[in-house]
Amino acid sequence: MVEITHKSSSLRQAIAEARVQVSKLETIQAVIDKKVPKGDVFEMAKTAGLFAVKKTSDVIPDCHPLPIEYTAVTYDIQDLEIIIQIEVKSIYRTGVEVEAMHGASVIALTMYDMLKPIDKGIEIKNIKLISKKGGKSDWKNKYVELGLKAAVVVCSDTISAGQKEDFAGKSIQEKLISFGVEVVEYVVIPDEKKDIQELVTKHCGIKTNLIIFTGGTGLSIRDITPEAIIPMLDRRIPGIEESMRQYGQERTPLSMLSRSVAGVKDKSLILAVPGSTKGASESIDAVFPAIFHVFKVFRGTKHED
Repeated sequence: MVEITHKSSSLRQAIAEARVQVSKLETIQAVIDKKVPKGDVFEMAKTAGLFAVKKTSDVIPDCHPLPIEYTAVTYDIQDLEIIIQIEVKSIYRTGVEVEAMHGASVIALTMYDMLKPIDKGIEIKNIKLISKKGGKSDWKNKYVELGLKAAVVVCSDTISAGQKEDFAGKSIQEKLISFGVEVVEYVVIPDEKKDIQELVTKHCGIKTNLIIFTGGTGLSIRDITPEAIIPMLDRRIPGIEESMRQYGQERTPLSMLSRSVAGVKDKSLILAVPGSTKGASESIDAVFPAIFHVFKVFRGTKHED
């Protein structure tokens, strides 16, 4: 199956549709009057659809087992067509569009099975996804119009001395570019309080929207990035810090030792994340791109659900 462990759980929704066309009005009337020999078509088909949604991963090889937390089935009759719509919701790491389409398909097939003794001209058609919501795809291009600019700062004595190569900062840079953010500076500096604070002052002064420091957030006596940044902040944002740490904790117990920082200075968002490539990458995955909503708040834009 596709790797989804890097994803965060969020509310996923999908609506799918299928259509069952019969060949005569008498069939429609028999369904409405509940006079089909095999029983109540609407209720039987709905029950089959509910089972199908929950069993999708058993029959579609690449589908992940996931918790189904809501399913609703509605019917509409238009002439000789029965229009089936099914809505599915889950709070999980992957979407539920296949579950919704599987449910719609089985509902339609159940109707076919129940109606074929009284109508030999039944057709199933137009099984399709109507809509889906949830996950990073909803946010992917939502904030491109903001024209955000970022600086990526690698805090490391060894990398700045040329003894090691930087991978964490480059990973962050690539992720930001993928979100449509312009990286105006990428720089490697020693893990020194003076150098760190000078860069905060520089970029807040020119209104860089986002400043990300990677490195110096561990427990070593040389790890001073949080101590350098925190006194300069106008306000910390604990929710961002907690989200990054929780995301990492779910993947490695060592994340509890991280001292990641998130806060605001002069309407610039400042983050300090771990210096390891994995730690830095996971911190970005944990909160991006939803974190960009901070800049809509700064600009006075109302919250969007």
